Amino acid sequence: MQKKSINPSKLVNVPFSKTQCGVDFYINTGNGKDISGVLTENTTFKTDFFEFFFLRRANGFLLLNCKRIELHDDMVLLLSPHQQQEWHVDEQALEYTFLIFREDFMRTFIADKFFAYRLLYCYQTDTPPHLSVSRENLAEYMRLLGKIKQELLHTTADSYNLIVAVLYYLLLTINREYASVYHLPVNIPKNNYAYQFKDLLERHIHKVQRVAEYAGMMHVSRITLNNAVMSQFGVSANHLLKQRLLEALKSDLLFSDYNVSQLADKFHFSDSSHLMRFFKQQTGKTFSQYLSDYKKGIYE
Repeated sequence: MQKKSINPSKLVNVPFSKTQCGVDFYINTGNGKDISGVLTENTTFKTDFFEFFFLRRANGFLLLNCKRIELHDDMVLLLSPHQQQEWHVDEQALEYTFLIFREDFMRTFIADKFFAYRLLYCYQTDTPPHLSVSRENLAEYMRLLGKIKQELLHTTADSYNLIVAVLYYLLLTINREYASVYHLPVNIPKNNYAYQFKDLLERHIHKVQRVAEYAGMMHVSRITLNNAVMSQFGVSANHLLKQRLLEALKSDLLFSDYNVSQLADKFHFSDSSHLMRFFKQQTGKTFSQYLSDYKKGIYE
């Protein structure tokens, strides 16, 4: 997780490094004291891997994709890859265990390429990426992380299979609790359309902003796609698309040098006025108002 210090006003991209993490696989877990200082080394950064933080004692707040998350004791943070992070904490006062892993770590063992999208807390825009948990549940998560750590420290021929099995169980256990806390549907899917839609959004949101076009990529009708998304995530396909588009726009507005005209071109809006109208409808603010509020510390 080590990061190189560069211009703190720029967004830093942090790739997973097995060498720096001292592990053989694209997964690691450990105590927060093992990586002390890493959360605040750069003002704003994003990673290409999942980051879970099991907080026993916490302070301050995290800005995640421009949204403010207040940190507190007995909390689990569930961060997906490629999200802008800005930590406002006293790291010395934090007590936590971390789990980091790349999505492709499990693919040799789990053939389901949409598995991450089946986890309700991954790539989520409507519900918070965190949970308040009981001491009992936190202790169970620590037990499972301890098993993963033991395999990482004492690797044998079957360590990979054991680590993935424990990780798989942990992720699904958290998913069940997350669904219960946020009252999300846990229906057994009749097909993969909703998950495929989320996958396509991650890959094409800068160029494609119409649900009908995504339905065309999937060779299904817009109605079929919308019904699948509604059944699986409890929101319409159009809502999911707009929220993902808005998240991408905010990121580029805050952390790139694009002007409004360039943003309109990048996101394939017909003109700048169309882009500004969309942004105002979704946020209630103009681009300049949103930027000004962010600089003043007024967050969502």
